[in-house]
Amino acid sequence: MDSFKIYSQSDVLTLVNQRIGEVKLGEKVQTISALSELQNSSAKFVLLGIPEDAGVRANHGIGGANTAWPVALKALINSQNNSFLSGEKILVLGHFEIAEPENKSVDELRKKVTQVDDLVYPIIEKIISAGKIPIVIGGGHNNAYPIIRGTSLGLKQSINVVNIDAHADLRNTEEGRHSGNGFSFALKNGILNQYRIFGLHQNYVNQALPHYLENNSEVKAIYFENLLQSNKSISQNWTEFTADLTSPCGLEIDLDSIENVLSSAISPSGFALNDIRKILLSDKKNYCYLHICEGAVELTDGRKDLATGKTIAYLIADFIKALLPRIYQQP
Repeated sequence: MDSFKIYSQSDVLTLVNQRIGEVKLGEKVQTISALSELQNSSAKFVLLGIPEDAGVRANHGIGGANTAWPVALKALINSQNNSFLSGEKILVLGHFEIAEPENKSVDELRKKVTQVDDLVYPIIEKIISAGKIPIVIGGGHNNAYPIIRGTSLGLKQSINVVNIDAHADLRNTEEGRHSGNGFSFALKNGILNQYRIFGLHQNYVNQALPHYLENNSEVKAIYFENLLQSNKSISQNWTEFTADLTSPCGLEIDLDSIENVLSSAISPSGFALNDIRKILLSDKKNYCYLHICEGAVELTDGRKDLATGKTIAYLIADFIKALLPRIYQQP
């Protein structure tokens, strides 16, 4: 059966490569034994994984997004604990254990995604209700929907979301759930207010999408091709594009937006990793969650890249470092 595994301190420490004279993040991160203890933790950031790829395969993609979480976690917790980032600010909560469906047809995979939705959103709701900021490592982009739903329920209001992505993920909800329509479902169900897509690739825009964007004031996009032609930096364009997005606001990063990061939709053209790092480190918004998705260490077609884990670890660390000064100034 599908379930959620809560990590103990020993679960975390078994992944830490301890060295004399050094302290790793994993030696200082917090853990709990039950979700009811969330409120009592002094850590503001709650890290959890959704290692599944049913949503990607349900969208006719290449499987493998289920492989990123354990490698990313190990890369992060083996970073140095220091004055720039202390593990005490992070609670490593655990990961969802999601069984592979026996029937792997597209229809059955889409049913499975609906089951994953129902598994994920209550955990996110509990984290948000405890006043914490979930950092969720996927998994497919289908998980944006239950994350938005859980956040909305926890805050008791609809939220705004900005998505760094080569794709809009606004496919028809009538298709059934998959990685390409998480935001469509969120908009349809009234839990997503303003939705922004940063770096949308024109090569992946279907004929109906430009008309949809023109006629829906709640959805805006800036094309990657326009960013390439801009005289402004990526960071400047980001700041202007997101300036009017008010809290609560979630942040989505689809790793297929970063060039040559292994994913189902890996691309030689996209943002440089340091472009995204600059965005995170310079951003002034108090995001209510971070979702990093679609990355893989190994795809089902045999392609491998262990660097994906370290890529995710950098993004997590940057997100936390940028928010820390503002979060801990709050009463």
